[in-house]
Amino acid sequence: MMATSAKQTNWFAVWVSVVVVAVLVVVTVLVVWMNNAATDPGEPPQGSGINQETGAVVVGDGDQTMDTYIDFMCPICGQFEDAYGEDILALVEEGTITLNIHPISILDRFSQGTEYSTRAASAMYCVAEADPDAAVPFMQAMFAGQPAENTEGLADEEILAIAEGVGVTGIDACVTDGEYTDYVTAMTQNTPVQPGNSGIATPTIEINGEVIANSELPEPENLASLFS
Repeated sequence: MMATSAKQTNWFAVWVSVVVVAVLVVVTVLVVWMNNAATDPGEPPQGSGINQETGAVVVGDGDQTMDTYIDFMCPICGQFEDAYGEDILALVEEGTITLNIHPISILDRFSQGTEYSTRAASAMYCVAEADPDAAVPFMQAMFAGQPAENTEGLADEEILAIAEGVGVTGIDACVTDGEYTDYVTAMTQNTPVQPGNSGIATPTIEINGEVIANSELPEPENLASLFS
């Protein structure tokens, strides 16, 4: 009987290797597709008051910029709005800054499964799309009626009532269908990290493109010093 050559190709091993490589390629493609699907922002909100690339609701047209990243369930965001909101808008109105408000969602886990942070942020886009001038009054009213953490948050009907209170109607389907929830999720991942933090937090403040620690914020009456 003729001995098998030591150099004879093991076609079975080659075939198995090819199959393994093919499976790995399929798995890799599937993982990439799933990751992209999970972060696909879908159709962004429209309108002159929204920067579709950054997710910012744009207020004013000053040469300098202030970006705020907020979560409607975040109690410190509510405190920030209460303390600094009026002074920030004064800088907008005098033409010093452009305010870029980023409604994001990191606290859904504190709303008993209702995903309040995401729903509220999506609703702000619905309002800003319908009437850019109503975006800030809507945000102010949402924080004025801010629910406590570990509650269900505001129901869609309550959010719509707040929108109506600032003059915006006709957005029922946008709010109840969560039209921009995927967009909120995608934009949230782009939130910058404050110096000294290991992950994103709210509120996060960015001055002329530079993220600052919240501890570096001056007293509200001295806020203009950040832009001098």
